[in-house]
Amino acid sequence: MVNMKILSDILPKDIDFEIIGSVNVAVADITFDSRAVAANSMFTAVKGTQVDGHSYIEVAIEKGASVVVCEQIPEKINPNVTYVKVNDSAVAMGKLAASFFDYPTRKLKLIGVTGTNGKTTTVTLLARLVNSLGGKAGLISTVQNQIGDTIIPSTHTTPDAIELNKLLSQMVAQECTHCFMEVSSHAVVQNRIAGAEFTGAVFTNITHDHLDYHLTFSEYIKAKKAFFDNLQEGAFALINVDDRNGRVMVQNTSAKVQTYSLRGMANYRCKIIEQQPQGMMLNIDNIEVWTRLIGNFNAYNLLAVYATAQQLGFDQQETLTALSSMGPVNGRFENLIAPNGVIAVVDYAHTPDALENVISTINKIRSDGNRLITVVGAGGNRDKTKRPIMAQVAIQGSDLVVLTADNPRNEDPAEIIADMKKGVEPANVGKVLTIIDRREAIRTACLLASPNDVVLVAGKGHETYQEVKGVKHHFDDKEEISEIFKTLQA
Repeated sequence: MVNMKILSDILPKDIDFEIIGSVNVAVADITFDSRAVAANSMFTAVKGTQVDGHSYIEVAIEKGASVVVCEQIPEKINPNVTYVKVNDSAVAMGKLAASFFDYPTRKLKLIGVTGTNGKTTTVTLLARLVNSLGGKAGLISTVQNQIGDTIIPSTHTTPDAIELNKLLSQMVAQECTHCFMEVSSHAVVQNRIAGAEFTGAVFTNITHDHLDYHLTFSEYIKAKKAFFDNLQEGAFALINVDDRNGRVMVQNTSAKVQTYSLRGMANYRCKIIEQQPQGMMLNIDNIEVWTRLIGNFNAYNLLAVYATAQQLGFDQQETLTALSSMGPVNGRFENLIAPNGVIAVVDYAHTPDALENVISTINKIRSDGNRLITVVGAGGNRDKTKRPIMAQVAIQGSDLVVLTADNPRNEDPAEIIADMKKGVEPANVGKVLTIIDRREAIRTACLLASPNDVVLVAGKGHETYQEVKGVKHHFDDKEEISEIFKTLQA
């Protein structure tokens, strides 16, 4: 439980503000949701993409708000309320939240990982690493949030600024030494990380995604870059220089730039020596390491984890030993094997690049004569431009493709699949099946597979729901495959 604060004690010194009312007013909590306002709340009126919080100032006051943070002072002033006028409510909210929760990022080492692909695996492996080496790590990811061994469900890749600082303060209270968090481009643009002080930042890669929100690829790049622009001097910025936009990320950063690469000169280097279905042998900084993970993309993820650990001062040999024992992250290239030898791979790949990486990895390790059958869809109410590309990528690397529903949300799944089919050339029509029902699509793919064939079920990974018409229904790709595999006798 957070102690009551006095407004004058939590007003940050690094924002411009104008006060109307007393600064000696008590503040019990902070929120930007008028429904969550209680007695002595600080209500922050944020202009969101859908709703303008300024419209709810009166509602917040009626429910007991003692302080209102806003960009525009209401015409009607309540003499019992203190108004704090700021230039940008979202930025101010982040900085006020950091102050309200006693600046938790000054009491642990916060590392942010951004990029299109690899964020979840990288932060999860980093948290596992620190815990295995005697520290205590917090985790903020797409799959889940975690404080030590305690798991907290995740609703967004990056929480809002208030929830973020609350989580971080709980980590500090439970003596976490580090926190590893995914930083989405949405979070940067929406100032969800305003006020957080990062020890380091990692850039994995940037490929086609989120153009429904950012509209252009250059705006998407700019959003990622802003994260590095705002790093403090003394922090480190670790970038994948094999991605041509890696250097772009750090053009204006004050942080110490470090690089990693599988292909060229860098501060941290890795080479894949051998890949097998059970794992791969890597050479990391001239030391050979066996890992249970496979694929070029996982080599990059492991190298990023290793490089981050070195920047944080962990022992090189202990780090590599710990990494060699780690298995896959939930929903990231997870394998299931049927009694008759059919192999299924479940992966979260929902961008063209991620899908291509997974398919490429499977094709490198599957035996000659065995087929790859790919089950894939695309999310509704998201970037439509990647849909035909997803189909193209699936067809180019697979023997058979089953197009199906992903999370259609408020769109008609048949129309989403029709968009995907625009990427199917006439010569490849015979390689494509359309089965809208995802359960039936997975079942059909598994039944069509022969022993040692691989069935890739892509797009949802760790998710345990399917969102249809705005309603989430329980659906777990791994559960579906397991049930089907029970019927495939040896």
